[in-house]
Amino acid sequence: MEVPVDPVMAYKYKAELLVKDYLLADSYVPYAAVLVGILMCKLAYDFTRFVSSFHYKGYASLTKMQKVEWNNRGMSTVHAIFITVMSVYLVFFSGLFSDNLDGPVTSRSSSLSSFTLGVSIGYFITDIAMIYWFYPSLGGLEYVIHHILSLMSTVYSMLSGEAHVYIYMGLITETTTPGINLRWFLDAAGMKNSKAYLVNGAAMVVTWLVNTGPKHISFDLVASIYHMDFDRFF
Repeated sequence: MEVPVDPVMAYKYKAELLVKDYLLADSYVPYAAVLVGILMCKLAYDFTRFVSSFHYKGYASLTKMQKVEWNNRGMSTVHAIFITVMSVYLVFFSGLFSDNLDGPVTSRSSSLSSFTLGVSIGYFITDIAMIYWFYPSLGGLEYVIHHILSLMSTVYSMLSGEAHVYIYMGLITETTTPGINLRWFLDAAGMKNSKAYLVNGAAMVVTWLVNTGPKHISFDLVASIYHMDFDRFF
């Protein structure tokens, strides 16, 4: 007698195999992750446009360029939330960078940490492409330099397996991005004099102060990666 197969469980099993055998297989991580990141940006951009069109009446009155930036900031917010959650998990809860493990913490990596970096690379590629296409409406030279440097460091870390903990400590500061984007949304919506705008400003200050912590340890992390003794220079 054949046992009936639950279609939901069967689909879940196939999905888990796909993630395990392909998305998280070492040889496929860089390529799959970047593609996932680009796809995530496309979906987030379109989702922001769709939701805003139906649930915010002022969206229709925005200029064409304002709509592009509005949607772009929605995409940016989705990436910021994703990478913040993953960074906090990988650094503080996954055990990957635990003191109980052997070897230098700066040389540790995993398929999941590499995959997560790849998603961010996909975001940086997408955002750089949009900045270039609409230049300078979405940002000037400082945005281009910031994104290129971020892209180069993240690509190096993903491909070399080095400095994952350093990159993630830096990416945790993406917690400030949703607040910055929300401030722009409120301004574009004509709510610059509202209480929400004031609360947003106070929250941004607190978030910025909390996020200054990881930057103080970055110098020692860089030194440990390249086994350099900087004390001899001073």
